[in-house]
Formats: sequence, C-alpha cells, structure tokens
Amino acid sequence: MGQPVVLMPKPMHAAVAAGLSGHCELIKLWEASDPDAVLAARRDEIVAVATGGTPIDGPYLDQLPAVKLVASFGVGYDHIDAAAAAERGVVVTNTPGVLDDEVADTALGLLLMTVRELSQAERYLRAGKWQQAGAYPLTKATMNGRRLGILGLGRIGQAIADRVQPFGISVAYHNRHPKDVEFPYYESLVELARAVDTLMIVIPGGESTRHLVNAEVLEALGPEGILINVARGSVVDEQALVDALRSGAIQAAGLDVFEHEPKVHPDLLTLPNAVLLPHVGSATVATRAAMGNLVVENVVNWLTYGAPLTPVPESEGR
Repeated sequence: MGQPVVLMPKPMHAAVAAGLSGHCELIKLWEASDPDAVLAARRDEIVAVATGGTPIDGPYLDQLPAVKLVASFGVGYDHIDAAAAAERGVVVTNTPGVLDDEVADTALGLLLMTVRELSQAERYLRAGKWQQAGAYPLTKATMNGRRLGILGLGRIGQAIADRVQPFGISVAYHNRHPKDVEFPYYESLVELARAVDTLMIVIPGGESTRHLVNAEVLEALGPEGILINVARGSVVDEQALVDALRSGAIQAAGLDVFEHEPKVHPDLLTLPNAVLLPHVGSATVATRAAMGNLVVENVVNWLTYGAPLTPVPESEGR
C-alpha cells in the first residue's frame, strides 16, 4: 500500500514540504503542466490539502471526495469555507499560538508609530525638512493615558493587552461573549468605540465580520480616535475609513492589512494620517518556520492518529 496523498495547490513555506517528506506523497500542483488533469486523475487518492491561501469552498472540496483535512498556514482562514468543510466531514486547521507574540509586537509598534507620528517624522527628515523648516511639529497624541478598545480578545488580543498596560494604557474589549478577565466588556462595538480613543482590531475575517468597523463605529471613536488593524482588511469599510481620516472624524489609523491586498486603496496612500505596513505582522524567519512546522504537525498527527492538533472552531469535535 502506497503513502497517503496530500495536495499542495500553491507554493508554501519550505518547512511544510520538508516536514511532510517521508510521511506522504506530496502533489505540488503548481508544478504540473496540466493541474486539472492531475486533480482529475488523483481525486480519489488525495486525503488532505496543505494550503497557504488557496480559496477552498464546497465545490472545490466536491472535486476531492477523499479529502478529510485542510491544513492552513496562518491564523486567519477566511479563504476557506470552514462551514462547508464541516458539512462534508472535512476538518480545517490553522496555526494559532506560534505567531501571537510577533503580531502583538507589530500591533504595539504600529500603535507607537501612529500615536507619535514616527513614520511621518522620518519622511520629514528624509525630505530634508528638518534643516529647511526646523523641528518636526509637536504631536497631539501620547501613549500614556490612552483608552484602548480591543475588538477580539483572543490569544493575540490578550498579548496586546499585556504589552500596552505598562505604557499607562487602559483596556476594554468587545467579543461575541464576555470572558473571565478584569477588563470592562462592551456588548456592542459602537459602545466600545464611544468609550475609548483607540480601537485595535484582532478578529478573523470572513463574511460574518465584513465591514464590521463602518462609518458609525468610526464616528463613535471620535476626532481623537486612532484605529489599528492587524487582523484582516475586510473587517474595515476602507472607503468609510478614508472618509473619516480625510474629514477628521478620527485622528489617524495604523494598518498592517487591507481589504484587497496587496492592492491598497489609493486614497490611503495619499493621507498623511495613515500609517501603512505591507502585512508584516508575523513576518519573521522564526515565526514563519514555526507556522510551517505546525501545518506539518497537523497533517502528520491526522494521518497517524486521525486527530489534528489545532482545528478551527467550525471543526472542533469532528
């Protein structure tokens, strides 16, 4: 009997292929001259899919009736219809935990950059304005005394909360349900935004959270408000954000993610009160390797014991 067959639709971190070597036959679909023919020929043999962002929905899985596991690289899995997978008896896994610290550090850095206008100050220096026009203007906002509202107090949200409190920042949060923590809980996002001056987004993407941060939320955040997003760009109505930044409805925004990335809303690029990063939240060598290794561990554990290590909520108990 041959090895189990695992499909990798597109290139992934090298740790994934290296780690799966010897445990399965790995089909690197992008290397095939006729990918459709490969899928048609091997559809009844492929038992798992390892993916780094390939959209996978019900019709995709229907092409692969033997698949019982989709192992995704990353915490966010909005590119996978996990509910459709569950309906077909397919378990979906992601890679939580191993990137929490890096994303939380990025969130803190983005907050510092946005509050203190550090990227704008650097551009001022590089443009020669320090010599030509004098010192960079004093910034209005400071870190100490800010009131941070966290949208999504999961692992990463908690790690962010731990980091900001020594700066003299208070924390409140909004989740679907309250947690057993000391931070104030707000039942609605608008109520949270009205109570804080900084809103940090750390929730998954997908249709259920699409444009959750809209014009009403931004208006509630107010003219001294700062928005930070290290989650998914789809959570924010980008046009509403552009309008709020331009009109002064909020003070500034710091973004590591975008609704249609790598394409960035062109107006965001022109706004001086928007700090923009190219989705680097977990982008360190060590963390990406750890994410790849967790994909491998999920696949190998499932192939060996029939039990993945980190199933997403839609797959728990299956």
